[in-house]
Amino acid sequence: MASRILDRTTRSSIEAVYALVRVADEIVDGAAAGAGLPPAGVERLLDDLERDTETAMTTGYSANLVVHAFAVTARTTGIGTDLTRPFFASMRADITRSEHTQESFDLYVYGSAEVVGLMCLRVFLVGRTVAPEQEAVLVDGARHLGAAFQKINFLRDLAEDFSTLGRSYFPDVRPGSFTEEDKLRLLDDIDEDLRVSAAALPGLPPAPRRAVALAQGLFTELALRLRCTPADELLRTRIRVPNPVKFRILAKAFTGRAVPGLTAQGRTA
Repeated sequence: MASRILDRTTRSSIEAVYALVRVADEIVDGAAAGAGLPPAGVERLLDDLERDTETAMTTGYSANLVVHAFAVTARTTGIGTDLTRPFFASMRADITRSEHTQESFDLYVYGSAEVVGLMCLRVFLVGRTVAPEQEAVLVDGARHLGAAFQKINFLRDLAEDFSTLGRSYFPDVRPGSFTEEDKLRLLDDIDEDLRVSAAALPGLPPAPRRAVALAQGLFTELALRLRCTPADELLRTRIRVPNPVKFRILAKAFTGRAVPGLTAQGRTA
């Protein structure tokens, strides 16, 4: 829904980024194992994907259409291995690690989500000159929004991740002993991520600004619904935003009303 607000070129680049990260995510989240690959085989498959990606980023070509599309986008927008390597490192952690310390959790969220926000930011800013201080705000916002998305997904998928994939992402949080206090502590952290990312929205170009505002609005609504749902119920029900609410958030984002400090025409108020 958010990507439909973007112009065709920007949308194509964002789709290329998400296609690659989705393929990697599917490799480690059960698709490869479901095909009968042992953990070592899953890791080799991920290694091959990373190696093909880096080669294509250098040469501009891959016979793998997803990798090729990503490489073309990366070469056009300046996405480099400083972002792809942390991403693949986090995907690799899903093969070998079932629980996290605070340090490993922070590294995982950076590689699996924050760098994806940074990739999207490079797409949004391609061909534009941004002052260093403004770029710093946008980078911080992109990282925090990626982190918020990931943490919200972890929270609403807590039981499924544990029972189906055998993973517990949040340090010292287990579905069997998940309390209301745990939930509120995690949501307070998520709210801070959303606050920082919202403050960066006005610095984005108009179309990306509205698209990101929509995504931000959807996840903010989801966080509110998680806060209103008892902790024990989160372990039985996957919370979602109803479609009518999504369309109301879309209308606000499209007119600029979801973006702090902006008028409906997208100008700074």
